[in-house]
Amino acid sequence: MWTQIIYHPMPCRYLSVFVGLREKGINFDTVLINLNKGENVAAKYAQFSTTLRVPTIDDKGFKLCESSAIYEYLEDRYSGTALYPQHPALKAKAREIQAWLRSDLLPIREERTTAVVFRQSSVLALSELGQQAAKRLLQAAEQLIPKGSNSLFVQWSIADTDLTVMLNRLIMAGDTVPARLIEFAVFQWQRPSVQEWVRLVRNNAV
Repeated sequence: MWTQIIYHPMPCRYLSVFVGLREKGINFDTVLINLNKGENVAAKYAQFSTTLRVPTIDDKGFKLCESSAIYEYLEDRYSGTALYPQHPALKAKAREIQAWLRSDLLPIREERTTAVVFRQSSVLALSELGQQAAKRLLQAAEQLIPKGSNSLFVQWSIADTDLTVMLNRLIMAGDTVPARLIEFAVFQWQRPSVQEWVRLVRNNAV
């Protein structure tokens, strides 16, 4: 089958959708949408996304946006690597982690942008709010990742990728992160589907 993923070149926001498609073994093409130029509100784009948001996938005419909805659609619709644990409680926990990472920790996203993760650019010290957000992230990650494990659950899940990106915002900026969390992030960052995205970003400088 063939699916099209449409996204704006802001790497970590759409990394997990790319990874999800790769893990499911789905062939797809990509189209870049420049939000800075307002391409997402142009009439042409409205045929792909009723909400005019990115990323959006077009799966044989079925169009869907919002990363969380895309993950769940891919999981329900296609075989291949499971994106979520199969046990209902663990699946709910994975979704809880993803929802929290998207809705909280704004100071980290603002002060440790994707340029830090993908281009390792220099940064200023975290503000007080940034430090508080980093403390919450690290405390939660310490509790969520089982000791002696480099995955949140027995098997990999898409939540591992999302958590890794957030941790890497701190790690690659040189902020203090516990060794156990660094080991987790290094291990997860080497996943082939993730590394393919990293190479894509660096080669195309998006």
